[in-house]
Amino acid sequence: MLGWGYPPNITGGLDVHVGELFSGLRDEYDVDAKLVLPAELAPEDEQGVEGVETGEGDVATRVGRLSDRFVELAPEYDVIHTHDWFGYGPGREAARASDATWVSSFHSLASDRNIDPPKREVETERRLANAADTNISVSEIVREDVKELYGADSRVVYNGFSKPKFSGKDVRADLGIDGEMLFFVGRHTDQKGISHLLYAMKKLRGRDVTLVVGGSGHQTEQLKRFAELIGIEEKVEFVGYVPEAELGDYYAASDAFVSPSFSEPFGITITEALEAGTQVVSTRCGAAEILPEDCLVEVTPDSESIVDGLVTALNRESPPEYERRDWSEVAGDTLEIYEDVA
Repeated sequence: MLGWGYPPNITGGLDVHVGELFSGLRDEYDVDAKLVLPAELAPEDEQGVEGVETGEGDVATRVGRLSDRFVELAPEYDVIHTHDWFGYGPGREAARASDATWVSSFHSLASDRNIDPPKREVETERRLANAADTNISVSEIVREDVKELYGADSRVVYNGFSKPKFSGKDVRADLGIDGEMLFFVGRHTDQKGISHLLYAMKKLRGRDVTLVVGGSGHQTEQLKRFAELIGIEEKVEFVGYVPEAELGDYYAASDAFVSPSFSEPFGITITEALEAGTQVVSTRCGAAEILPEDCLVEVTPDSESIVDGLVTALNRESPPEYERRDWSEVAGDTLEIYEDVA
């Protein structure tokens, strides 16, 4: 398997999936598994994880250095498994150098991550979707997009539900919040729809509500300025990076977690919020496909819709009810695909 990061060193959705899948295959299903990662992002004490020095350069250059070792290992294995667009080059070369079956997982597409996706990523995804022996998507949303954009089918294996960590931090006391609290965490990019959430805060009247915005990105300063321009700076707290060890404290302190994304292929933060017992207001997301119909308060990425959703969520009295999906199920479902195709 080829990955990029591994929790807790990196905790993005893809990295959480790779870490949970790899350890589940190894520990619960006794699969002889090897995970190749950049050395600087690889844990030192995980059996079967091999770090490769990737040096300086952009992602493509560093992936090329990972590829050499990945290709070298491939003939020893029945399956090679890559994730997202950066796995195309290593997967193609490893498939050529071995008899292994190539499985490629799509966690999101370039069009999910960018309003104007880089042509290089789009073309790489197209080639990847049609070159791998079998594709896996993390939701029907992703499966539909892969088929529509690239003409390739895939099998769906949903993500598991991750329990956030709690440190005991009193978030409300630290931030001086006496009223209701809303929480967002994620990359500050166009695709996350944060500006619509900020504008919804301006329209949300008659309640003492503070929005806590975690994370960062190229839009952070623009979003802060936007909050000032529309006169809600006193209702918004930009807290920056939220350490993984404290993430559960923020979810639990919130009356609702808000995910206003234009595109959310699955939504691991949504499941983390649910695991903390928090109401969730969300635009269309893959996680909703395996949740009860009324579990999430579903909205569109529009300020009026978000306002209505916030009011609904804040007025709810009981925690959301659902059946959690364990990461061991993800490993088991993926192993079934290996056995089918290898």
